[in-house]
Formats: sequence, structure tokens, C-alpha cells
Amino acid sequence: MTLTLLWIVLATVAGGLLSVAIAAGLTLPLLKLLVRHLVSLSAGVLLGTALLKLLPEAFETGGPPQALFATLLGGLLFFFLLEKVELYRHSHHHEGDHEHHGHQHGFDAEQAGRGGWSVLLGDSIHNFCDGVLIATAFLVDVRLGVATAVAVIAHEIPQEVGDYIVLLNAGFSRARALAYNALSGAAAVAGGVLGYFVIQPFEAWLPYLLVVASSSFIYVAVADLIPQLQRRLAWRETLVQVGWLVAGLGVIALITALSPSHQHGGGAGHHDHGDHEGHDHAPALPRFR
Repeated sequence: MTLTLLWIVLATVAGGLLSVAIAAGLTLPLLKLLVRHLVSLSAGVLLGTALLKLLPEAFETGGPPQALFATLLGGLLFFFLLEKVELYRHSHHHEGDHEHHGHQHGFDAEQAGRGGWSVLLGDSIHNFCDGVLIATAFLVDVRLGVATAVAVIAHEIPQEVGDYIVLLNAGFSRARALAYNALSGAAAVAGGVLGYFVIQPFEAWLPYLLVVASSSFIYVAVADLIPQLQRRLAWRETLVQVGWLVAGLGVIALITALSPSHQHGGGAGHHDHGDHEGHDHAPALPRFR
């Protein structure tokens, strides 16, 4: 196993393990409070990763700006349409979203679907796509992959915990709900490994894949997370909300500041990885790995 592939596997496993561990170790009221704060944090992390890391990296490669912007627009429309057919689920559960407790349980049972397959299928597809995005970033640069993995994990935890609450309210036992979470999390590992082997031969497409990853993060943050934050709250709650969002941006800004700048020669990126040390590439060839 190459070092890059090992990074991809570790990063994709981390999100699933953390979400299951948090869900298993906290009480239901604490989980609901945690999800509320993590939605704000993940919105900041996703926007920061897309706008401060992935898009600058894609444009620094020297790709045609018009083509890259067209890819960004196409990606946003794609994820919008994908969500329309309910394949790309990224719903988050919040206490107080429904006026009556009985209605909330009925809504969660509807969300879970027959036997919980709706949650399992939707999350598995979502996690598989996240795994492919993580693989894409690691194929460009390990540090970019770490930032992307942080963004995915920051969003993965509140989503998986939220779906865990949905399954509990739908009548599932804790053990069965945790098993569904773990099973859907394994799809991210599959997406990462498959993405590594499929994308690796097509290095010329990496800038466009980075833009697609950016469009995914921007869409989730703007269409899903931020609207959930647009509620009338007391000033103290609003400040806490903004504080978590800024903290998310701060995490990515810190990663960006600590990461050495990349040298892009001849309009293309050349990134060194631990598993490719000692290999020289001709300056005229645009290489990412």
C-alpha cells in the first residue's frame, strides 16, 4: 500500500469512527446540543476549505479560468439536482424543529424509511462521494488532503449523529442505529480507495475534480447548513453560533498558514509526496504527484 493510499484510508475511516464513538458515548440531549453547534462549525470549515484551499489550488495549476468556473457552476447544479431526487442526503436533526414531540417521531420514522434503508442508502451515497473527494485532494497534495478530510469529518459528524437521532426517534435500538452509522461510514472508505485507483491515471483532470469538490462543499454549506442557522435567536445564542462558524474558518486558515506554499511551474502543479521522494519529473510535464 502506498503512503498516499494509506492517508486516504485513514482519513476516510476517521470520520466514521469519530461519529460512531461520539454517538455511542453521549446521551441523547447532549447529542442534540452537539449537533446544533457542529452545524455552525462545519459550515465554516466547508466554506473555508472550498474558498481558501481547493479553489486556489485548482486555479494555480494554470487551467482555463472560464472552464474551471463552468465546472464550479455545473457542480452546484449537479448537487442541486442530485438532492432533488433524494440521493444526496445531508439533513441534520435539531431539537425544536417540529412543534410536537409525537409529530417529531412520526417525521423521523418517515425519514428513516422502511427498516432504515432510506437513511442507509442516502448516507452511503453521500459518504462514497466524500471518499472520492478526499482521494482527489490527497492525489494532489497530502496537506490539501488533510484540509479536505477535516472539512468532510466536520460535516460528517453532525450528519451521522443527526441520522442516529432520527433512527432512535423512529424506534431503532442504540445498537442497531450505531450499526447503520458504521455501515454507511464504510462507504467513504470504498469511495476513497476506488477514487485513488480510478483518478490516479487522469492527472490532467485533477484541477476540475478539485473544483467539483469545492462545489460540493459550497452547496452543502450554503443550501443546507447556513439556512439552518438563519433563525431568530437571543443575542447570546447568536454570538455562540457565529463563534463556532468563525472557529471553523479559523481551523482552515490555520492549516493554510502552516502549509508551505506550492511551486507551480509552467502553469501546472508539482507536488511531492512521501511515497514519491527521490523521483524527478521533467519540468515540461504537468505533474500533481
